[in-house]
Amino acid sequence: MALDQETLNQFVDSVRRYVRERLIPLEMQVAEDDLIPEEVIDEMKEMGLFGLSIPEEFGGLGLSMAEEVAIIQEMGYTSPAFRSMFGTNVGIGSQGIVIDGTPEQKAHYLPKLASGELVGSFALTEADAGSDAGSVMTSARRDGDGYILNGTKRFITNAPRAGVFTVMARTGTREEGGRGCRRSWWTRICRVFPWDSRTRRWGRRGRTPVTLSSTTSGCRRMP
Repeated sequence: MALDQETLNQFVDSVRRYVRERLIPLEMQVAEDDLIPEEVIDEMKEMGLFGLSIPEEFGGLGLSMAEEVAIIQEMGYTSPAFRSMFGTNVGIGSQGIVIDGTPEQKAHYLPKLASGELVGSFALTEADAGSDAGSVMTSARRDGDGYILNGTKRFITNAPRAGVFTVMARTGTREEGGRGCRRSWWTRICRVFPWDSRTRRWGRRGRTPVTLSSTTSGCRRMP
C-alpha cells in the first residue's frame, strides 16, 4: 500500500539524514575493514530498510516502486555496500517468494526477511553463465521428496549471511536450454554451501560476494 505523501516525505528525510550523518562518515572504515559494523546493520533493520518492498501483512513496509526508488535514491549518496546489505532482501532475495511462493512459504520466510532476521541471497552467476539464466549448469536432481543440488555459483552477494537462497538450476538437459532451467528456494545448510575466501576486488568493499559450491547429497529445498 502506497504511503501518503507526508509520511513518505518524513521517511525520505529520515533516510537522508541517516545517510549523511551516519553512513557517509563510516565509508572509509567500511572500505578498510571490508565489513559493515553490526550496529549499523541493526540500525537499518530498525528503520525498516530490509522490508521496503515486502507486503505489510508479512511485516514489511509494502512500498510502491516509486516510493522504493525515492528511498534507494537517498542510499545512492553513500557507499553501495550499505544498500547491498539489505538490497537482496528488498529485491531478488525475496520477490520470488512474494510472487510465486506458497502461502506456507510466505508466512514462514517473509516476516523474517522483512525484519532482517533472515537474509536472502540470489544465486544465478556461474563461471560460464552470468545474466543468461538459460545457460546455467548447476543441476537440481529429484531425490525422493527433495532434490540434490550440484554445482558452483560465483559472486553471490550476502551469501555468508544468507539463510535462504533463490537458486537458478537446471532440472532438464543442457540441450533444452532455458526450458530445462527453473528457479527454486533453498535453505542454507553450512556443509552444503562451503564458500571460499572473499573475492578480492576494486571498489565496492564492504559487501561480500563469494563462491558457493554444492556437491553434497544433504542439500534440501525449502518446504
